[in-house]
Amino acid sequence: MTIRCKLNVKTQSLRMSKEITSREADYSQWYNDLVLKGGLADYSAVRGCMVIKPYGFGLWENMRDQLDRMFKETGHVNAYFPLFIPKSFLSKEAAHVEGFAKECAVVTHYRLKNDPNGGGVVVDPEAKLEEELIVRPTSETIIWNTYKDWIQSYRDLPLLINQWANVVRWEMRTRLFLRTAEFLWQEGHTAHATREEAIEETEKMLDVYASFVEEFMAVPVIKGVKSPSERFAGAEDTYCIEALMQDGKALQAGTSHFLGQNFAKAFDVKFLTKENKLEFVWATSWGVSTRLIGALVMAHSDDQGLILPPKIAPLQVVIVPIYKGDEQKALLGEKVAEIMKDLKALGISVKYDDSDNTRPGWKFAEYELKGVPVRIALGARDLENKVAEVARRDTKEKQSMPLENLALQVKTLLEDIQLNMFNKAKAYRDSHITEVNDWASFERLLDEKGGFLSAHWDGSAETEEAIKDKTKATIRCIPLNNKLEAGTCILTGKPSTQRVLFARAY
Repeated sequence: MTIRCKLNVKTQSLRMSKEITSREADYSQWYNDLVLKGGLADYSAVRGCMVIKPYGFGLWENMRDQLDRMFKETGHVNAYFPLFIPKSFLSKEAAHVEGFAKECAVVTHYRLKNDPNGGGVVVDPEAKLEEELIVRPTSETIIWNTYKDWIQSYRDLPLLINQWANVVRWEMRTRLFLRTAEFLWQEGHTAHATREEAIEETEKMLDVYASFVEEFMAVPVIKGVKSPSERFAGAEDTYCIEALMQDGKALQAGTSHFLGQNFAKAFDVKFLTKENKLEFVWATSWGVSTRLIGALVMAHSDDQGLILPPKIAPLQVVIVPIYKGDEQKALLGEKVAEIMKDLKALGISVKYDDSDNTRPGWKFAEYELKGVPVRIALGARDLENKVAEVARRDTKEKQSMPLENLALQVKTLLEDIQLNMFNKAKAYRDSHITEVNDWASFERLLDEKGGFLSAHWDGSAETEEAIKDKTKATIRCIPLNNKLEAGTCILTGKPSTQRVLFARAY
């Protein structure tokens, strides 16, 4: 590559980075800039809803497909249930309806007609539904009403079903990927013969989520259970994985719920045991959503753009030629075709950007913004010297690699990038878990350092709410590996037997 080209690359990169608000200046705007300018999503004409763009959807597809494989490896199968739920179904489980009542979108009519006064189309008052339909905020009720017909005896259990779907929760304050009125997710709903089997399932799926987020998203998580006031509406226990973002705020990355027999009793789902006794079924539900994309952006990216982990990046390698004239371009194209064939044989996704409408410097900055893990630049002189310039997105380091066995070298580099991203995020997370023993330190550290604060809590919902009101920090989880430890609550001074993790959160 020539000196002039290198200068153009640097200039273009600086120009693009100026279009992105820095994390230090405004973290919230930085996040929005990356989502929009990185090509992940866009705002829509519907308030609170987003358009997931092809690049963002490609990322979601990779995440979805890997999770789907992991679900099927643990014995689950996919099905699909209706988008609409009769209002009466939500009334059957009191805690469930109370938890979602304020977020429900309701369908009341089924027909439009032309306005006789020329005002376009209006709702036909004669087309009112006999019973209103709720656009699903979650599917426990419609699914358990169906399970009533599917489960008759112990031979029908366990029933291990997942669905990939969209849900609607009418959020008033929305944010791309993190909190939108409509979002994509998966929701598992399983039925079991015993309490022990259902709890085992709940914990197993939490482990699946943790493995996925850590191994594929390169984001370290803490596994725990929610406090009673933070549980899923209608659950006996909610297990969760909590991640930490670069601004020191926590993000709930996935939940797995032990539902007990609540929904089985609400919908009269019983089974005949081996002893010929009728008993209510035990249940679980679990889910993750496109919110994980928001977690991915905030956990890894920098002021120059996205940084995506190779295992789920929509595009793992981009090759940019540096040439003068058609003859050089043709020669480079022949070599690149060989390199691409070798990369694809190793399962690596690769793009050759030989378009003439933009300069190499612009391309470099664009792929840096989009977080492509590896960029290969190849010029005529490189071809003579039998080398290529290889740049990694995570550290921005460049090195010259021999063209011989280049694909294998890139594969090793991608593996190193994946590991480095996890280790960097974990080091940040671990350095932001702080033990706190007094209220003054608790308030000060929330403001100055952030992260997870490990502190004693007296176990009461009143104290939990008071801490939230005073600081906007919530109990993120009670870690699964918690040790009993005598202490006193940071707010009330009352006795406590264990520490919990507090944080401000998304």
